[in-house]
Amino acid sequence: MLRFSLIFWFILLYLSGFAQQINLGFSLAEGRKRVDIPVDIVNNLVIVPVILNETLPLKFIVDTGVRTAILTQKAFSDILQLPYSRKYSISGPGGEKIIDAYVTNNVSLRLPGVLGRGHALLVLEEDYLELRNYLGTDVHGILGYELFSRFVVQLDYQRKIMTLMMPDKFKPSKKFTAIPLRIQDTKPYLLAPISIDSGHTLNAKLLVDTGASHSLMLETDSDPRIHLPARTVSGVLGRGLGGAITGKIGRIQSIELGNRVIRNVLANFPDPESYFPDSLITSRVDRNGTLGGELLSRFTVVINFPQEKIYLKPNNQLRREFYFNMSGLNIRAKGASLNMFEVSEVRAGSAGEEAGILPGDLILSINNMPTSSMKLEHINALFNSKPGRKLRLTISRAGQNKSVEVILNQQI
Repeated sequence: MLRFSLIFWFILLYLSGFAQQINLGFSLAEGRKRVDIPVDIVNNLVIVPVILNETLPLKFIVDTGVRTAILTQKAFSDILQLPYSRKYSISGPGGEKIIDAYVTNNVSLRLPGVLGRGHALLVLEEDYLELRNYLGTDVHGILGYELFSRFVVQLDYQRKIMTLMMPDKFKPSKKFTAIPLRIQDTKPYLLAPISIDSGHTLNAKLLVDTGASHSLMLETDSDPRIHLPARTVSGVLGRGLGGAITGKIGRIQSIELGNRVIRNVLANFPDPESYFPDSLITSRVDRNGTLGGELLSRFTVVINFPQEKIYLKPNNQLRREFYFNMSGLNIRAKGASLNMFEVSEVRAGSAGEEAGILPGDLILSINNMPTSSMKLEHINALFNSKPGRKLRLTISRAGQNKSVEVILNQQI
């Protein structure tokens, strides 16, 4: 299962200075003090239905790490003939162009029971991040600070409900544990005690990022006490504008969230040159890492920007073991219906490599079940189900079909 490592926050660090400052206009339907919105949960990400300019039904990721709403492909705004006030061509290290982006203004964004008027929207020329392919579902945009600055937002990952509440009417339940937040540059940070091992502990400053699917990301260059665990594997942690984000994956001893200590947690340690090339950074808040959806989804989460607090209530997933991609295969969905599945990466030393699977192979069936009737999240769940499980795959390579056996194993 590909773990998206703060890709949306990474975009906005560079581009947020270009977004035109306007008065945002999200409001609940007349007389409402709260609204419950059904959402999809895919790869620990919250995906909400949005109607653009009262015409085009789309799907947006709800992301605390994003300042300005993003539309991932210009084709959608072209359909509505939206005017663009600016265009930017952004270059990476060495001067090569990696992205074209546009700004369009005075856009309306309607969610069930909620209307947003007069928004600025950052429009990408195309889906550089290939979100729909790596998530296996249609995703057209990203919503962030506009929602969290206006409402108290509750994310119930198990019931798949996002609740928006007016801040002056919000009363926290005693079943939740409150943790202080600090809002800096429109993004929420908390302090959480972490133990890499018995000799290395710190009170880590973490970005709370609902737009990251991993559990925890730690930056080794942010504090000398953050070091790689004794046992790690190398792999692709996510995707950024410049391509794959690489690094190490290992287990830390524990993290404390409120009154809960969670042990044996998987953590990503990105390669600095892969994750944040210096030439792409214009500003950033000092921090030790990010807290993502793999941990957040083990709670019902209430995020209160106005009062700078986050409230957590454990669900029945709190003690679930952390597994990391026991097949070693990263898969991308292809085709108009996203029901063709191609291997994009094979981790060195993994079960997939031992089975002889190569990048570019198409997976046609798993245990005699045709993948054309499956979704990517189901395939990833099978690949991450249980150490020692045997999976019989039919793959296609260069037009030839081949049967292989993958025995799932936990490398870390």
